[in-house]
Amino acid sequence: MAMTKSQIIAAIAEKAEITKAQAETALDTLVDLAYKGAEEGFTVPGLGKLVKVDRAARTGRNPATGEVIQIAAKRVLKFRIAKAAKDAILS
Repeated sequence: MAMTKSQIIAAIAEKAEITKAQAETALDTLVDLAYKGAEEGFTVPGLGKLVKVDRAARTGRNPATGEVIQIAAKRVLKFRIAKAAKDAILS
């Protein structure tokens, strides 16, 4: 089961031996930095990198009707998982 924001803040506060308010400020600051840095790529060491990617236009198919459709080009966000995270979680 996924942790809630409150649970994450409490865990950070306990581990870092700081108040929950300080932990919440730190978490909110990290998120804000990620939003602002996504254009160039924002790396969280040991976790991964948030990047903005331009996806080209392509041809797709409507699964319900089988009709061929054009899918427009668009920008998307991707999170590339760091090797250290893969090794720690999948080992």
